[in-house]
Amino acid sequence: MREIWRGFASDNYAGVHPEILEAIVAVNEGHEIAYGDDPITARLGELFKREFGEHAQVFPVFNGTGANVVALQACLERWEAVICAESAHIHADEGGAPEKMGGIKLWTIPTADGKLTPELVATVMHDIGFVHRAQPGAISITNTTEMGTVYAAAEIKALADYAHSNNLLLHLDGARLSNAAAALGMTFRQFTTDVGVDIVSFGGTKIGALAAEAVLVLNPALTEAIPYLRKTSMQLSSKMRFVSAQLIALIGGDLWKRNGEHANGMAKRLEAGLLALGVHIPNPTQANAVFPIFTNEQTAQLQQVSRFYVWNHATGQVRLMCSWDTTEADVDNFLSAASKILSA
Repeated sequence: MREIWRGFASDNYAGVHPEILEAIVAVNEGHEIAYGDDPITARLGELFKREFGEHAQVFPVFNGTGANVVALQACLERWEAVICAESAHIHADEGGAPEKMGGIKLWTIPTADGKLTPELVATVMHDIGFVHRAQPGAISITNTTEMGTVYAAAEIKALADYAHSNNLLLHLDGARLSNAAAALGMTFRQFTTDVGVDIVSFGGTKIGALAAEAVLVLNPALTEAIPYLRKTSMQLSSKMRFVSAQLIALIGGDLWKRNGEHANGMAKRLEAGLLALGVHIPNPTQANAVFPIFTNEQTAQLQQVSRFYVWNHATGQVRLMCSWDTTEADVDNFLSAASKILSA
């Protein structure tokens, strides 16, 4: 028998939301044209235009790494590079896929909160026109960031303005875009299209879907390349209606918002409880991730209670990730165990 357990390791650990499972079943009867030439995928395109603007073009893919690699390839000439935070997922957590699959050079910038600014980006904007250095072609940011922080719309606009004034494009890794929107209290469009983002990796899996992500093109100049890049990057689904149906379930109504607000709320509850126990949390909890610091012994004991990842072995900082299905009982049980371990 399969053991049923719960934890705070990742929102990827959570199951599929029941409404999304229902959406998959609903499109399972009969046949449809393969590779996206189906009415379900066409409906998805209409919904993304409604949410992001009339020029938005959506291309469903299987996973976030694939979405990032496809999107970034569309932004670059072969000799160009991407500027990103040192903690960015494309640099630290994708196994070299941008480099190996996309042939993309990454210029990384250390940043304590996971966020870039125009001033930070300017530090790597040198040797322009120098043939011996990969030329910057795009900036990639993540919202929410890998450090659990959230870019405000004004911060993204500042980066977009800087990018465009320096002949760069702006890519947004939105693996947790729903959490960011819920935290900001904004529509997706308000902190993407309206502030100048060129292309988005739209995440569905972390917010309750099953292998459903998308490349979302907001700059029409990038659209033509995506179908070919998606195919050569092995991200073109033959039975695409099952991917599209999941994304429709998320953005067709308010499921993305409900799930995002719930996950963020559970993280706030967890943060408040840990702070009350005197735990040091250097990073602000702005979405669904909490980054406390424990001793090695405390971490080892707490990991016997619930699975989670050590984020920084040098400082003892760990990551506790809340999901769409995290319950108050999950949080309270962890806090109860933490109270006993820390008091010992």
